[in-house]
Amino acid sequence: MPAPVSAGGSLLLTGIGELATGEPGGRRPGPVALLVEGGLVSWVGREVELPEGAGAERVDLGGRAVLPGFVDSHTHLVFGGQRAAEWEARMAGRPYAAGGILTTVAATREARDGSLAAGCARLAAEALHSGTTTLEVKGGYALEPAGEARLLRVARAVTTETTFLGAHVVAPEYAGRPDDYVELVAGAMLTECAPLARWADVFCERGAFDADQSRHVLTAAAAAGLGLRVHGNQLGPGPGAALAAELGAASVDHCTHLADADVEALAASGTVATLLPGAEFSTRSPYPDARRLLDAGVRVALASDCNPGTSFTTSMPLMVALAVREMGMTVDEAVSAATAGGADALRRDDLGRLTAGRRADLVVLDAPTIAWLGYRPGVDLVTAVVRGGQLVAGAWPRR
Repeated sequence: MPAPVSAGGSLLLTGIGELATGEPGGRRPGPVALLVEGGLVSWVGREVELPEGAGAERVDLGGRAVLPGFVDSHTHLVFGGQRAAEWEARMAGRPYAAGGILTTVAATREARDGSLAAGCARLAAEALHSGTTTLEVKGGYALEPAGEARLLRVARAVTTETTFLGAHVVAPEYAGRPDDYVELVAGAMLTECAPLARWADVFCERGAFDADQSRHVLTAAAAAGLGLRVHGNQLGPGPGAALAAELGAASVDHCTHLADADVEALAASGTVATLLPGAEFSTRSPYPDARRLLDAGVRVALASDCNPGTSFTTSMPLMVALAVREMGMTVDEAVSAATAGGADALRRDDLGRLTAGRRADLVVLDAPTIAWLGYRPGVDLVTAVVRGGQLVAGAWPRR
């Protein structure tokens, strides 16, 4: 079995049965070959067109499908406790509301640093083994300055894509005083957390923060040099999507309940609509209409929303299967949304696509086509995961 190459070496994958580049319409039937040099994709094409003298470690994939590593642009991996009882109650008919977040806040505040770090690392490793090569990780379960900074330090151990989410819900100490809490978030909390984050997010939703409160936090975050993200339009119609488009946010996430004006604003602004079908699956809520967004020209991403209350899964293959089964997406569109779409939601043009010059992050499936991600739901199809040209999970198939 070939060993993983060094970052400065080269790797040639041959015998690819189907290659998904990450772009819509980018599925290429095999036999295809892909050359990696210096951690980047340097050439992709039919095997018969392989450049002369391509000196590289060769791995024959025996007709297996290859796609970009998944880019999960919305997760909450740093938390204490668990909420299985809440999930059981929802399955018995209790509707979801944002208040359950405070249960996790209480458990997170009590958790030791080592426990939080171990839990985050375990989930990040779980995601990697299912094909996720890039993660975004939010704070949001401490709701006070030192605690939010602690969560971001833990997140930085597994990703550079960290997000300040002090405006998740109003902290219990500020019950009945949401505007005072917003001032804390946009002031002292942001000051402490901004050096540890790339992004700022706000839950613009009933039970959390209204449009004016959300705008105040996001404007302050932008002034502090952070990129913007928004949780919006999950529980019902609301201002989140319009606010994200207005402020030029990289993404607005959930997007379950959108007015026509929201869709038009997203299409015009370029803000990515990140859909989180794991949340609908876990709360028995209506799924977003991905077909409507795609047909309107909105860029769509898929993400796991991994969190302890409403989507306790790291599986991006599950998100692809749900998107195809429940949200009107083709397999090609869903895989693109889970790879290139996630990269766009993070404003990363170096990953999410298997084209020359981009980072060699890829997944090998024990399947002849990416359609098996939906065709065989719940089955672990990931044979090998490569990040930056290095084999980081699984193993090369034996021949």
